[in-house]
Amino acid sequence: MDSQPKRAPWLWPLLLVVGSVMLLLHNFLLIDFDVTPYWPVLLVALGIQLLLRGDIGPSWQAHTFGITRGSVQSASIEIESGELDVQVRALHKSGRLTAGQYTARSRPALMVRNNHATLRMERGQTWWLSLADWDVGLANDLPWSVLVSSYLGQLDIDLRGVIVERAYVSTGLGNVEVACPAEAEGVIFARSTFGDVRVALPTRSRAMITVKTGLFGRARVNPEHFTEIRPGVYVTPSPAAASIEADIPDDDEIDSAQNDTDEAYDDTPYDLTIVAGTVFGSIYIV
Repeated sequence: MDSQPKRAPWLWPLLLVVGSVMLLLHNFLLIDFDVTPYWPVLLVALGIQLLLRGDIGPSWQAHTFGITRGSVQSASIEIESGELDVQVRALHKSGRLTAGQYTARSRPALMVRNNHATLRMERGQTWWLSLADWDVGLANDLPWSVLVSSYLGQLDIDLRGVIVERAYVSTGLGNVEVACPAEAEGVIFARSTFGDVRVALPTRSRAMITVKTGLFGRARVNPEHFTEIRPGVYVTPSPAAASIEADIPDDDEIDSAQNDTDEAYDDTPYDLTIVAGTVFGSIYIV
């Protein structure tokens, strides 16, 4: 694994030099300087540091990292980011298992067993003053199990180009955005308690989406692109079901035809099975 600083810190050394010079002049009675009224300057400096670098740690700014693939044939990634934002995407450079941006002086924990790699990134293992976002790229030529959770951060999970076995993305107060791959072997879960959930599907994908909302939650699904076969269950149009709907002869056979349509949708092999949920936010399926 290699790592390097994303950018060199400069604000804290500058403040240290200026403050030291002022105190030195005060000690030699060259200036009359009382530091007490100026303590809010520290808060201003913290704010500037956060705006410029996304991090208030003086020497714990985000670092880039990279891990070579080696003999790994499959992998799992488990991310617990706490209050930090996370972005996941596919890598387009061969030979790497993963690469991206992570907290300096902390490395993702990697364990390889039987050609399966498990990568863990935990907020509890990083410097608590480091607030830089995490950016993680995944190899696009091996299957992944993806688990990403936070209690406050925004989660932007772009799985296009990633071979996905299954995925679980959840946050408490933040928003969740998931761009789905063309297909996935298992279920893709996307959930937020108070935030919004946005799920983007690739064109021409065959998908079944289950939407779960709380008392104050809302679901916004485009009826032109998805058919609701049961309350809260949407599917992309199925040719077999569409032919049944088109052949309904009269009102007396509507119930029977509807049952046949539901069976046709249930029997359709889907490329994607998605479960999206929120309690207080909105769900967007696009």
